[in-house]
Order: sequence, then structure tokens, then C-alpha cells
Amino acid sequence: MQSFLDYIAIERRYSPRTVQAYEENLTAFRDYLRMHYGDPTLSPRQATEGDVKDWMMYIIEEKQYSPRSVRQKLTTLHSYFRFLLRTGAVEKDVTRRVVAPKVDKPLPVFFKPGEMQRATAYDDEADDFTSIRDCLIIQMLYQTGMRRAEMLGLTDADIDLTGARIRIFGKRRKERFVPIGDKLITQIRKYQAARPDNSSCGTFFVLQNRKGEVHPMNRTHLYNIVRTRMGEVSTLKKHSPHVLRHTFATAMLDNGADIRTIKDLLGHASIAATQIYTHTTFEQVRRSYEAAHPRAKHN
Repeated sequence: MQSFLDYIAIERRYSPRTVQAYEENLTAFRDYLRMHYGDPTLSPRQATEGDVKDWMMYIIEEKQYSPRSVRQKLTTLHSYFRFLLRTGAVEKDVTRRVVAPKVDKPLPVFFKPGEMQRATAYDDEADDFTSIRDCLIIQMLYQTGMRRAEMLGLTDADIDLTGARIRIFGKRRKERFVPIGDKLITQIRKYQAARPDNSSCGTFFVLQNRKGEVHPMNRTHLYNIVRTRMGEVSTLKKHSPHVLRHTFATAMLDNGADIRTIKDLLGHASIAATQIYTHTTFEQVRRSYEAAHPRAKHN
């Protein structure tokens, strides 16, 4: 197990959170095998196809795990046994024929144009470092569609104001460039002028404590900034950086952008991940149609 975890951490460059999740899933599977067979020495590599199916039924029926959680755990086993097969530790992949339960994908939620307008209405009036930074965060997430982790990883070298673009390193350090407009460039310059010296931490977005010490911005602080700002203008239950990512993609699609262009801007590996936004837009059309057309109303 440790060799596999080292492999995905070092060679595949999975994030620490993903590696931790894989370790927890493998440990849970190992503990199930040992409990089921009453053998404290059993290893997951000794499992059969039947063991994998039995474990899935166990976590569905006894643990009440959702289909989405079961799929994630089976993904871990798929990766683990492919690694074992490739390294010669096993003769066959016992997970190859195991099918995960189907998951109904929820449509992504997004902020409405009016909500975004209210959220950014007073950006030009921001005159202190914290306010300027928080305004820029909302605008940059909305105008680039980047993920929270991608924003936290930005450095000054990634911001090309002359070329009007931002370099973003996505999952597995995959590089992409997203263009930016004049207003965002002006906000970035304003932030850089107000920002305290960040040479000690190197990241583009920083925090400054009461002592004047500068630190890289963390996940929780970034999430709280978005939640607070967007919670003031939106009735959605969820106010997160990822909702702004959905809002970016939906706005692009609604205004005529090609789906493949949106895919590249979002950093999706395949077009399938991006196509969910077409369903979101269609749902909007359907609701408008049913609300407006007299023959569309259900009796």
C-alpha cells in the first residue's frame, strides 16, 4: 500500500488531500477484509473480485454510503490494482469487471448576472488593502473560472499584464493560459500597489496579521471571503469559489462561447466534464418556456 501511495504522490503528483483520501479508502477496505475473514494479516492485494463486490454492498447497506462515495472508493481500488498489476505484484486486476453504482449528476448552481453586478458594484470605491484584495478575488474567480487551489498557487510571475493573460497550473500541474480584460488588469495593478511586501511568501494573494506580518492566503480564508461577499447578494445556499467557477462557465456559454473554448479555459481534461453546463442552460430555457407559453403549462 505504501508503495502505491508513494507512486501517486511522487510520480502522479496527486495532491496531499487526494493521497490521504486514497489511503483512507484502502485502509477501510483492508480492515473490512480482516474483519470479514477474521485474519489480521490480510492485505488488500489478496482480495478477490467477490471481496470487492461484497465490500461495496457492505458500505452501501451497512454504512449507508451514497453512490457517489462508493464510486470514489472503487476508483481508489481500480488505481491500486492497476498499479499492482503493472508492478507484477498480482496476476490480474480483480476490480476490472466491477461496476460502480450510477450517480445522478446534480446540475451546477451559479450566481445570476444581477447578483454578480451587486457583488462588484462598489469595487472601485475600495481603498484599503483588505478591501482591494477581496474585491479582486471575486472578480478574478468570476472572470477566469479558476479553481480555489489554482488561485492560491498563483505567483506574480503568473500574472502577465502586458500580454493580458494569467498562467494557471491546474490539476497535476497542467498549464493553461486565460485572457483577462482591461478592468481586471486595473484591479490587479491597484492590488499590487496596496499589497505589503510578499517576497517572504512568494504567493500573489497574501494575508497580513495585526502585527504586520505577511503570510500566504490559505483555503479557509479564501473560502470565507467568497462566502461573506456573495452571501450578501445571493439567495443560494452555497456561496463558494466553485460556484463562481460555474458562474464563469455559464456566462460564457450563454453569451455564445464555443463549448471547446470553455473546456480549455476551465482546464477540463475532456469535453464530457464541460457539457454539464449545456444542460444547465437548457434547464433555464425550459423553465422560461414553461412559465411563458400558455400551452406548456401542466394542468
